Amino acid sequence: MPDVRATIHRITEAAEAFLRNLEDADQRAQATFPFDHDERENWHYVPRPRAGLSRGEMMPAQFNAAESLMAVSLSAEGVRKAHSIIRHETILGELEASDGSLRFDRLEGLYYFSIFGTPGSVDPWGWQVDGHHLSLNMTVIGGERISVTPSFFGANPAEVPHGAHKGLRILKEEEDAARSLLHSLDSDQTQRCTIYPTAPPDLITRASRKVEMGERVGLPASMMTADQREGLVRLIEVYVGRKQANVAREQMHRIRSAGLSEVHFGWAGGHHPGQGHYYRVHGPTFLIEYDNTQNMANHIHSVWRDIDGDFGRDLLREHYKQAH
Repeated sequence: MPDVRATIHRITEAAEAFLRNLEDADQRAQATFPFDHDERENWHYVPRPRAGLSRGEMMPAQFNAAESLMAVSLSAEGVRKAHSIIRHETILGELEASDGSLRFDRLEGLYYFSIFGTPGSVDPWGWQVDGHHLSLNMTVIGGERISVTPSFFGANPAEVPHGAHKGLRILKEEEDAARSLLHSLDSDQTQRCTIYPTAPPDLITRASRKVEMGERVGLPASMMTADQREGLVRLIEVYVGRKQANVAREQMHRIRSAGLSEVHFGWAGGHHPGQGHYYRVHGPTFLIEYDNTQNMANHIHSVWRDIDGDFGRDLLREHYKQAH
């Protein structure tokens, strides 16, 4: 099992540095909450009012500290994708302004950072960044355990249709790795894999606080060839690999230990680019959902959830049981 304590230490130091830079009492009040505050599990991926301190309200030192917190929590690829999603707001705003469909503020400053509890304390604490198409939620327990879900990444447009950024696909791996796995299946496997005749209009779990998905459906890894199982693992690693390396290795160890053969891959909708589609990777301990149906199948929502451990629920139960 990879040791994540050094990573947790770096995350804790970055969170403490972020708090030290909040010299204004009003800003500190915006950015900090008790650990058990309702806002800790209040996340979403649509444009809406949010709690926390926004990037747009931060002074340069605060902004840099917030960036450092994100950088030590994610892998280089995770940071790249998170920054791309934030910058994508400007691209989306320009596209919507050009065709008259602009309804929301599309600003890179509308991503909100929050700290829950006291970083470095023996008590649990956590941090969140939440905004349009990006939600990162991390919970630290006892300085030794960490929860990193829900973890949401989205993109609209999934592929920029025109302009200076034409062809840009910031979540291309999430789409291409799944489609590659789908196209490797034979006809019987494809039939088993198909879970709906048409793709649903969004993620089934939406922004729920707790995963309620029911039994696993689709094609189990136990019915895949060795090459197909490798493709399934590569797809899972696209999502898990957004996190810092030791954390990602720990999460993959947990997924494998729970039984890779029990992981199911399900698909709905078209099989080719430009067609609305949805997929699900559902294991004993985790759920990945991806949907690309909106805006003429050019709008991706993707999420990685822990079935029993979103917001650290399983780790918190264990922590409180040992403490009493």
